[in-house]
Amino acid sequence: MDDFDDLPSSEPEAMGPSEELAALAREAVEAQSGAVDSSGARRRCQRVIDLYAQGHIRDGRDNFHAAWVMLCGETQGHFSLARMFSRRACDQGEERAWTLRAMAWDRWLVATGKPQRFGTQLIKQGGRWSLGTVDPAISDFDRALYAVPPLYVQVQRAEQLQRQEDE
Repeated sequence: MDDFDDLPSSEPEAMGPSEELAALAREAVEAQSGAVDSSGARRRCQRVIDLYAQGHIRDGRDNFHAAWVMLCGETQGHFSLARMFSRRACDQGEERAWTLRAMAWDRWLVATGKPQRFGTQLIKQGGRWSLGTVDPAISDFDRALYAVPPLYVQVQRAEQLQRQEDE
């Protein structure tokens, strides 16, 4: 969780918008490893939308954290906002956001029923983990520009997850 280690531990009411965004991002990422919590994801996404509407998401770090929260959302709209926030974070010099940008793009494509570009999303289809359909026009060089491993590594990740589940 290196991306979130600079957080103060305090209540949201006592935090500024940047600290709250970082805390929401940490919470969103940590929630991914547990049971599905739809209400928590919706609450976090709505809070990011509120902070954005109030003009509180300004710099690369804020956009990076907002993108993480939206990436862990549930709807195409959430994933579309994740794309926007991650693009803004990259444009503002937040180097950690490049992989997040690829992930948000892929998540949005998968949610819209299209092939993913970078192969960052593991999908369970027919009881088996895979990458689903990946656009063959995107090269491993293109992936590297977004700090995404080569496609064969992504395929290995899906196979490893399937082996773990089969055991």
